[in-house]
Amino acid sequence: MSGRVLVVDDIEANVRLLEARLMAEYFQVLTATNGRDALEICANGQCDIVLLDVMMPEMDGFEVCRRIKADPRSLHLPVVMVTALDQPDDRVAGLNAGADDVLTKPVNDLALVTRVKSLIRLKMLTDELRLRASTGQELNVHDLLVRGSSQEKPSLLVVDDQPHSYERILKYLSAENRITLISDPREALVKAIDGDFDAAIISMSLADLDPLRLCSQLKSLEQTRMLPLLLVSELEQERKVIQALDMGVNDYIRRPVERNELLARVRTQVRRRRFNLLLRDSVQQTIEMAVTDALTGLNNRRYLDSHMPGMFEQARGKGRPLSMLICDIDHFKQVNDSHGHDVGDEVIAEFARRIRKNIRNIDLACRFGGEEFVVAMPDTDMKLARVVAERIRNEVAMHPFVVDHGGKQLAITVSVGIATLETDEDTPEKLLKRADIGLYQAKRAGRNRVIAEAA
Repeated sequence: MSGRVLVVDDIEANVRLLEARLMAEYFQVLTATNGRDALEICANGQCDIVLLDVMMPEMDGFEVCRRIKADPRSLHLPVVMVTALDQPDDRVAGLNAGADDVLTKPVNDLALVTRVKSLIRLKMLTDELRLRASTGQELNVHDLLVRGSSQEKPSLLVVDDQPHSYERILKYLSAENRITLISDPREALVKAIDGDFDAAIISMSLADLDPLRLCSQLKSLEQTRMLPLLLVSELEQERKVIQALDMGVNDYIRRPVERNELLARVRTQVRRRRFNLLLRDSVQQTIEMAVTDALTGLNNRRYLDSHMPGMFEQARGKGRPLSMLICDIDHFKQVNDSHGHDVGDEVIAEFARRIRKNIRNIDLACRFGGEEFVVAMPDTDMKLARVVAERIRNEVAMHPFVVDHGGKQLAITVSVGIATLETDEDTPEKLLKRADIGLYQAKRAGRNRVIAEAA
């Protein structure tokens, strides 16, 4: 895996040492000797991860990290502090500043490279979600963060079969989190699939199950792939930890577990997961917006164009009927000219509601453009299509449209054209054209009527 690594240290020898290690693994390396330059590189999106020294003049690493995480342009950027400070309080200070990890010098080369690869993978996932979420709408990162932080207490899955170990973990975490303890690790996979957890904490010392096997299964399943995994390991299990990070495990903490460090690491994982889930929801919303008419809530022409061929082939393949209606509000321009576009929008929205009221769930109703709507109806022959069209026409003509906050009632009518799949040479375009001809004839014949056009 390649990636762009920013090394920030005011001592040139330290910079060159890290640069040589990383370039040997084919990373692109950028360097900065102070916090100001580092922040500019991060804000401009020039790197994928930051390796940050703590003890620097003017602005120390803690402050640089806080500023990176406070900037919407760089908050998703992984930060690893590489420092000579080796006390638990120093690690906690780094994690609380927003760092994804704090490594103590001298750093094991394999551990460093594995950690960098792991965090770049996570960053690339977030980048992809950010890109998709921002397509078609302005991505408000601050709003996502507020929504993520306002959610209820995190729900954690703890997998540990040693009472002296899990009792301490539960004691440390229970005040801030909702805990589900699994002392039989063979049940953990099912529980993780069934539950909606923000993170899983897994002991590396399980007696009856290989913890890396469990991690591999969790990372392989669609339902749990996004679940952050935090391992609790012994000092001598470093080789196993490196394997775990390489397979996608998110973080680890060594025994004896220090309370504040555990809390800080859990908070980091929960925050990252919730941010990514909100991004994913934003992606889904973007997709829906691309195929949905905002005014009526119906699908738009783009959706119709992409789905009609499938409906058409299914009907033809099964020898089933398929009909199409084109509905157009009569004299709609007069509504806009006489009452304004706001009232016109109310009429369109109410018309869409009446269409939905008079069709089935399997029917596809779309706003085709302006005041024109299309309804595609599978398993519907001409006789039934005419009944539905008349029902819509009558629903519109018989009941005035109440608009302008109840201040006005407008008499509205609609014209409808119908066409039905009839020959093997038919196509969605031909069906739509015949329905449009029927609509044109209905308009010419005086409006407020239904006309079917045959092939």
